[in-house]
Amino acid sequence: MNSCRIGGSSFLQDMKRKVAIQGIGGCNHYIAAKLFFKNDNIQTIDCDTFKELAGHVVKDPSVLGIMAIENTIAGSLLQNYKILKENKLVIVGEYKLRITHALVAMPGVEVGDIKEINTHPMAFMQCEEFLNTLPNVKLVEKEDTAGSAKWIKENNLRDHAAICPAGAAELYGMNVLADSIETNKRNFTRFLILANKDVAPEILRELCVEQEDINKSSMVFTLPHTSGSLSKVLAVLSFYDMNLSMIQSMPIVGEEWRYQFYVNLLFTDYKRYRQAIDAILPLTKDFEILGEYMEGEQSVQ
Repeated sequence: MNSCRIGGSSFLQDMKRKVAIQGIGGCNHYIAAKLFFKNDNIQTIDCDTFKELAGHVVKDPSVLGIMAIENTIAGSLLQNYKILKENKLVIVGEYKLRITHALVAMPGVEVGDIKEINTHPMAFMQCEEFLNTLPNVKLVEKEDTAGSAKWIKENNLRDHAAICPAGAAELYGMNVLADSIETNKRNFTRFLILANKDVAPEILRELCVEQEDINKSSMVFTLPHTSGSLSKVLAVLSFYDMNLSMIQSMPIVGEEWRYQFYVNLLFTDYKRYRQAIDAILPLTKDFEILGEYMEGEQSVQ
């Protein structure tokens, strides 16, 4: 992300930038927010669900959201596409975080003392090889990785451990027993930076994203239920040299065998991109651009 900031009369000037996250301090949403807004003093708003996160952004234009949308192992988070569309949130940026996990426990606890490990089910899946080395330990799913560490600390559970980002251990006064225990060292989650539709253009300016910097777009549309309707759209995008980096279909509830298509495009020429959009509009239905923004950085942690 371009790190410059503009001055002037922005409603965000001289105050902490508020960012709604799913989870609590120390979770991957928290880490991604800190890394994306690395030059800002941010205040995170903890949310139990993605719907709650979206609600904060809708109700308060000064709040931005950061929402996981895709993982290189698990794929797309389909429900989040629906949430951002239904709430008319605008994508103003993205960040790609490498997911790392650590085994953490209360100070003084050793691996041999552990009888139960708590974490989110996705983290269990991503640490399968490491967990195979602890066959006699009970695995109990929780709603959050960092939240598991906090819960163990608050309840002084000296025979429990959590799988969470290593930073959460420091945040909650825990010890790291084993770091980088994830099986796949090339596991990334892509996070979207979301803004209220009424202030999205101003947020892009706050992030110093000018039109010439924009090289990625996310959109959604439906297609006529006719032969070759999708291939015609793809042919047009190819003609205009659009790089189709993602396409995801979702069934339309109540309309059997009809789908919404979520598409990400990468491009180097904004004018040609707009020409491509004009060309596919007659071929689609319910077309909507969810955001035009800069392709996100990829963490190297």
